[in-house]
Amino acid sequence: MSRTSSIKRVVGASMIGTTVEWYDFFLFGSAAALVFNKLFFPESDPLAGTMLAFATFAIGFVARPLGGLVFGHFGDRLGRKKLLVVSLLMMGGATFLMGLLPTYATIGVAAPLLLVLLRLIQGFAVGGEWGGAVLIVSEHGDDRRRGFWASWPQAGVPAGNLLATAVLAVLAAVQTDAAFEAWGWRIPFLLSGLLVVIGLWIRLAVEESPVFVEAVRSADRQAEQGAAPERAPIVTVLRRHWREVLIAMGARFAENVSYYVITAFVLVYLTTHLGMSKSLGINAVLVGSAVHFVTIPVWGWLSDLLGRRVVYLFGTAGMLVWSFVFFPMLDAATPLATIGAVTVGLVLHGAMYGPQAAFFSELFGTKVRYSGASIGYQLASIAAGGLAPLIATALLDAFGTSVPISVYVAAGCVLTFVAVYLARETRGTSLADADESSRVSA
Repeated sequence: MSRTSSIKRVVGASMIGTTVEWYDFFLFGSAAALVFNKLFFPESDPLAGTMLAFATFAIGFVARPLGGLVFGHFGDRLGRKKLLVVSLLMMGGATFLMGLLPTYATIGVAAPLLLVLLRLIQGFAVGGEWGGAVLIVSEHGDDRRRGFWASWPQAGVPAGNLLATAVLAVLAAVQTDAAFEAWGWRIPFLLSGLLVVIGLWIRLAVEESPVFVEAVRSADRQAEQGAAPERAPIVTVLRRHWREVLIAMGARFAENVSYYVITAFVLVYLTTHLGMSKSLGINAVLVGSAVHFVTIPVWGWLSDLLGRRVVYLFGTAGMLVWSFVFFPMLDAATPLATIGAVTVGLVLHGAMYGPQAAFFSELFGTKVRYSGASIGYQLASIAAGGLAPLIATALLDAFGTSVPISVYVAAGCVLTFVAVYLARETRGTSLADADESSRVSA
């Protein structure tokens, strides 16, 4: 099998698994915005119920760093492939069980508690998914085209959102609101069981990362020669690569905040604040996610030509400006303006997300790469993506206008711009030789 055929096979398997996992994760966000407030928190007023539902959504992000830590540790010790299989099974199982959950009306307070438990499992699983998916591709690919190849698992994120939104859009079109709230919302959660079987079948066919295999052989040779046992990967990351972790966290902030404002909070803003139909918001996210899926690899390819930092900084600056354009376009209350606002926002988001996988992979050495990339990526998720819909909803409730939300997104963009600007360019870095030196400090 040629090298190109091999990398395409790895990319396909990684992306399909990532699509399934993020379908599960985003499905929860959409359901939180549309029905969970009524089904699991019915004693609250509509906006307060939505905030409680989004708080449950945020809990999944709290579990992600723990998942990144655990999966990163064992991924750096046992290999990328084994942990990717485990994360897929955990995520799919939790999502399938959500489709079987009784609601508050049936079992009272136990219903939201069970929802929180399953959401924690989701978050734990997805915390380990990202690092393994992008690393197994990055470590199979070549240095020259890593940005392009590694961006494809990233494209699995909008693909998962696209799939989840498409299922919801079909249900919204063929069901009444009453039917959807009564039982229709369960269908996309139960569908996850079938998707996991497909993803697992494809993912099991992937070969382990050759960079990791060579690192294990090297460690075995050193052990035979009497070398001291290596520290746990997390210890090495925190002692020697804390600057890289901070850079990854800062780079992640604006990307994560903006994404969940554009794809999750937008449903609340359109339905609760503007009184528009949920189908308009779903369709806008559907169109935007399709364009997002196509453009992410383009941005990854451009990062191979121009550098990771240039593309990333462009996306950050563009998102800062767009944060003040986004809501006025939504306020126009027309389908074209709504779709345009979401789509342009996601294209600019892609300029950050496309180069991100290669950029973060190139910050860390092979023996700590899974741990380092996962921790930096997932720690930022708590303060950024996990809280973004909740903070945006609270700001809207407190001020009654979108301006504070735009300021909130813009502040995140400033933080990310500074972090990426201070990072050293990593394009062309050899992952096999990246163990000893820091690649961040300017």
